[in-house]
Amino acid sequence: MPVAALMALAWAPSVLAQDDPQPTAITFEGARARLDRVSPALSGQAHEVRASEEQEAALKALHRPIVSVSASVIEYQKSLSLDLTGEKDQFGSAAGEFLDGLPGQFPPEFAGIVSQVTARVEQALPGLLSVIPDSLDFRTRDTVVRPSVTAVMPLYTGGAIPAVQRGAAAGVALARAKQAGVQSLSDIRLVQTYFGQQLAVSLHASAVEARDGFDKHLSNARALEREGMIPRSRVLQVQVARDAAQRAVERTEMEVATASDTLARLLDAAGGIRPTTPLFVNQGAPGPLPEFLASATGTHPQARAADAARDLAGAGVDLAKSRMRPQAFAFGSYNFNRDNALPTEPDWVVGVGVRYTILPNIDRNHALAAARARERAAEDGARDARRTIETETSRAYNLVETARRSFLLLDTNIAAATENLRVQELAFREGEGTAADVIDARTALTLARTQRAAAAYEYVVALSALLAASNSDDSFADYLARPDRINAL
Repeated sequence: MPVAALMALAWAPSVLAQDDPQPTAITFEGARARLDRVSPALSGQAHEVRASEEQEAALKALHRPIVSVSASVIEYQKSLSLDLTGEKDQFGSAAGEFLDGLPGQFPPEFAGIVSQVTARVEQALPGLLSVIPDSLDFRTRDTVVRPSVTAVMPLYTGGAIPAVQRGAAAGVALARAKQAGVQSLSDIRLVQTYFGQQLAVSLHASAVEARDGFDKHLSNARALEREGMIPRSRVLQVQVARDAAQRAVERTEMEVATASDTLARLLDAAGGIRPTTPLFVNQGAPGPLPEFLASATGTHPQARAADAARDLAGAGVDLAKSRMRPQAFAFGSYNFNRDNALPTEPDWVVGVGVRYTILPNIDRNHALAAARARERAAEDGARDARRTIETETSRAYNLVETARRSFLLLDTNIAAATENLRVQELAFREGEGTAADVIDARTALTLARTQRAAAAYEYVVALSALLAASNSDDSFADYLARPDRINAL
């Protein structure tokens, strides 16, 4: 039975329960699009990027004035006490001196009359002053509404505002780099799971073919035993091999079920997923290694994250420096209800202020040294990340090439193993070969087919890792569309 036909058995009721809904047939590109829609990890990272972008936007107006409007209702009471004793004495003395000198300011014929008048005034003056209390007490109580507008605008912050904004921009870059990293890991996981199910189906098909082949071989052996051409021990030898093949079938059935469940959960498909894109290998090399290395060191998510971390540390240095500089600001306030203003309150006020912290409770020199040490650590981390990326990219490239070449070489092995099995089966039926020779030949053919499928799986997984390392995840579809693609079925 052809292998392609046997692979269809992986979806037969013997493998999938008949009560389960029919699985959804989907290509790899369709699975990738679906994963982008249903993946909580990708969705969560998108929210993180959105949050960092909103945070950056929120900090763009730090140079603008802060204008606030306030209104307050105040109930107050004010008590005043004024001592008038001194003022009364001073007035009495001054009035007496004035009246004593008044007669001399008139002609002699009027002096007597003036003297009489001033004498009477002097006599009445103490009585008049006695009416005035020695102290004056005043108390008032009122409720006023105080609406006002206040504005404060930074003029010079010592570089704090640009440092904060630079840090926010670095936060956006860091979030986007993490998003790209999660996307790459998601794509690699999809390749592993999607083609892992195809691998499980392929291995199950090979196991079924081997089991059926051993069934045929066992039937031939029993026929030869009945004719007296081989002893019972040879039949038992074939029976043991056939039972081992049956166990392999049952084991691969469970592997297919596990792989199917894993892919269905990854793509959030309760009815299951049936991949339609087969395992494949491109006959030609993936491309020059230097191109992958150049792309990886420049655009790899880890490299971008390391650069963002370095920028963030640099912003921390600028912020630490700003704490060692003065700050200048302008301010203003306007009272909208001046009629009810308290006596001590101005109608409006504007001004410019300068503030400098002379003795902080944090050592600014040590804080700056710590920020610079973090910046140097981030720079070293960025260099180390690029070295690691180069190593991983070279490793992934070599794995791709190893798997590709192994796959191509196994074509010859399968052809030779197939012919050897045909010869050994013919020899056994003619009584010239042994059962062990047939068993070994079929085992060799099954092993070669298994290795070929495994090589194809290693190829697609290593290829996805290589493309992720070079930030070229989207180009996986290009390798699927290349004319030199060889399906592993």
